[in-house]
Amino acid sequence: MEMISYGRHHIDEADIQAVVDCLRSGALTQGPRIAAFEQAVAAYVGARYAVAVSSGTAALHIAALAAGVGPKSALVTSPITFVASANAALYVGARPVFADVDPATANISPAALAETLARNPDVKAVIPVHYAGLSCDMPAIKSVADRAGAVVIEDAAHALGARYANGQRVGCCADSLMTIFSFHPVKSLTTGEGGMVTTNDEETYRKLLRLRSHGINKGEDIFHYPENAVTDGVPNPWYYEMFELGFHYRITDIQCALGLSQLAKLDRFVARRRQLALRYDQAFADSRLIQPAQMSGRESSAHHLYPVRIDFSAAGISRATLMKELRQRGIICQVHYIPVPAQPYYRSRGFNPDDYPNAQAYYRQTLSIPLFYELTDQQQDHVIAVLKEFLS
Repeated sequence: MEMISYGRHHIDEADIQAVVDCLRSGALTQGPRIAAFEQAVAAYVGARYAVAVSSGTAALHIAALAAGVGPKSALVTSPITFVASANAALYVGARPVFADVDPATANISPAALAETLARNPDVKAVIPVHYAGLSCDMPAIKSVADRAGAVVIEDAAHALGARYANGQRVGCCADSLMTIFSFHPVKSLTTGEGGMVTTNDEETYRKLLRLRSHGINKGEDIFHYPENAVTDGVPNPWYYEMFELGFHYRITDIQCALGLSQLAKLDRFVARRRQLALRYDQAFADSRLIQPAQMSGRESSAHHLYPVRIDFSAAGISRATLMKELRQRGIICQVHYIPVPAQPYYRSRGFNPDDYPNAQAYYRQTLSIPLFYELTDQQQDHVIAVLKEFLS
């Protein structure tokens, strides 16, 4: 039996050829395809600048640094996210803080964020997470953050190809200083591994470039010791300066060649995901026991995931048992996410998951069922039929 996974990448012959062409070109890293990919993504989302890095986690790390987050400051994010969103605070020596989610979207609640910021005046940055591809209420979040003097960094790891309520693309940074993306294989667009930061601020852009590559000066950065940079008035071709402590977070031309090829198909990928999400919506519309977790913004979400909420108690079946039965029928599901404050490491730092009741309630009921570009109608019908069988 062919297993139907909860998510899967799509690679075609054009993608393979793009990578082969890169390998044959001799420019495997720090070459022209990186800049081309950055420019293409920036143009797609409507941002001035983009910096490609080795992963979405690397993007979060350098974005937090570029925003000035560090010791004696705090960073707020959602409890319903992958741990990397919160870990970014710890990477830079800051204190992670969580604001509870809106039960209707599983995105960070602007009202909860306002209360959290009022209790934590040391917050330097807010990282709202566009969970499952649905954009947060960014104007409300930006307004709340501005009043607290906090910078906004959007975690759009799930949301490349999504739009805000006003129709702008996620990543344009109209209501944030920066937006980060991930290109992990289960995302709509993959580079194998990889990430990106977009911004409209030139100073932030130049800092991101340095942080990506060991803190070494880039572009039009002014040398600290210009007398060492020239000989007889001619620039020394070997000369560079390390301005600050940076990292080896570079991405390769090989990955960006794949990314460029994938980007050309992104709108098609997202359109198919939306079509599949609508079929699920219609299939579960009359069910008492299983409901889509997000019903707003269906035509603007990137639908990275299709999370449902299941009343396991009323259904008379545990989530573990249901997942086991589904796997025996060829269906692999997943849970996104265990609330970050429930993780042992965060509990050891004094966090209590019960302080975030909406996140806890969501976690107890959530299940991500198969959704990916290559999912056929027949496969989806099988998923629907089996779920209805166990949840009738």
